[in-house]
Amino acid sequence: MHLNRRQFAATGIAAALAGRALGQPAKPAPERIPLGFLGTTYSHGPAKLKLARSSPDWELVGAAETSETGRRTCAELGVPVMSAEELLRRVRVVAVESDIPDHAAQARLALEAGCHVHLEKPPALRFADVESLVSLARRRERLLQTGFMWRYHPGFEAIFDAVRHGWLGDVFLVRAHLSNFLSPERRREWAAFPGGAMFELGSHLVDATVRLLGRPKRVTPFLRSLGAATDGLADTNVAVLEYDRATAVLTNTALQSAGTPPRSFEVCGTRGTATLAPLEPGELVFDLNEAAGPYARGKQTVRLPEYRRYEGDFAELAAAVRGERPLRASLDDELAVAETLFRICAP
Repeated sequence: MHLNRRQFAATGIAAALAGRALGQPAKPAPERIPLGFLGTTYSHGPAKLKLARSSPDWELVGAAETSETGRRTCAELGVPVMSAEELLRRVRVVAVESDIPDHAAQARLALEAGCHVHLEKPPALRFADVESLVSLARRRERLLQTGFMWRYHPGFEAIFDAVRHGWLGDVFLVRAHLSNFLSPERRREWAAFPGGAMFELGSHLVDATVRLLGRPKRVTPFLRSLGAATDGLADTNVAVLEYDRATAVLTNTALQSAGTPPRSFEVCGTRGTATLAPLEPGELVFDLNEAAGPYARGKQTVRLPEYRRYEGDFAELAAAVRGERPLRASLDDELAVAETLFRICAP
């Protein structure tokens, strides 16, 4: 079955089409927003460069990049490389796509220059740095968006919408799993992070759970190194988040060697269950006690619209820069997600 149109109004697609009545001329395309990248070496960086280069929302000015790997990526994509000083003079928005240890310092540099910031996740290696960035963004009245890519996933949007409308009843359990297989080189890199694989990859699950249920009353982490390597990486992890009337169990591993590592997000309520598994390509199943909203009673697979990573992030950021609508994750939301992540990973 198709999702009800209301479920995707938050993406702005329905809103954009609603104002275009038959026979009326289309509105002129908005002016492109100057965008630059501080760093390009994070794994999501090249794809975001390609997106920015082709998007009607953005004028990709260039990237400030000093590493050989990053400069090679920019050369391959035809992205101009320049100093950070020149970049910050020429742009309104900065995407921080550097290595994780550099995220906080580069975001601060951009905010102090008066730029809005898209900050790759995780945003910092210490919670105090996240607090400082949020405080700076408030003072400078700048946007700060963290790059948790599944905030704009239509499957997650449908689940969040069902919870908001009460179609699942009272949520009492969230179960989520996210896994991959790390090479020895990446293991050494991730071993330096607090919480290891839970911090780098499992943070996506923390983001979705906290935005759905809020700040947990208590967090109990189980961070373990179970692989044969002696690098100390916390590669097999569980976090239990306790709420007044709900529990969330998040599991994460970097040892999953299957061709397609299993990834899932399940929300159980008193009136039904929503299960997104796998996450990509998204397969969403609702199983309801009674019909609710656009969904019938019983088990049904929901056909999701086409989805590409990062498109929703950058489309909403452009709309927020233009003053058309706020970011769906407020600065308070960003703080709650970061605080919970550090409660798990640096107990």
